[in-house]
Amino acid sequence: MPVSRKLISSHSPFEAQIGYSRAVVQGDMIFVSGCTGYDYKTGLISPNVVDQAEQCFQNIAAALAEAGAEVKDVVRVRYILPDRKDFESTWPVLQKWLGDVRPAATMIQAGLMEEVMKIEVEVTAKVER
Repeated sequence: MPVSRKLISSHSPFEAQIGYSRAVVQGDMIFVSGCTGYDYKTGLISPNVVDQAEQCFQNIAAALAEAGAEVKDVVRVRYILPDRKDFESTWPVLQKWLGDVRPAATMIQAGLMEEVMKIEVEVTAKVER
């Protein structure tokens, strides 16, 4: 029997311009694309990495909710930052959202699409259906 597939959009302009989904639900797995600190309702982004980290997780939580999941279902997280020195300042935000979840995690230092972007967070979740 084929596994169902559902595409989820946040209506970010990047999704249409680049050709991807905010999240893909495939069976009991949810793959959330890298989320940056943009508030998708306003199109604004804070210049502060801590504020951006918080907004990343708000964006992730919204995508997971639309997929029928919660942050507690996250099993893998990847953090991408242009400047690794910024990572430690985001730890209180990461602890707030994932401290009880404790997924497998990786932090990568790499350039992001726009200079204003200070962090991008990507997660994978698994739910019991």
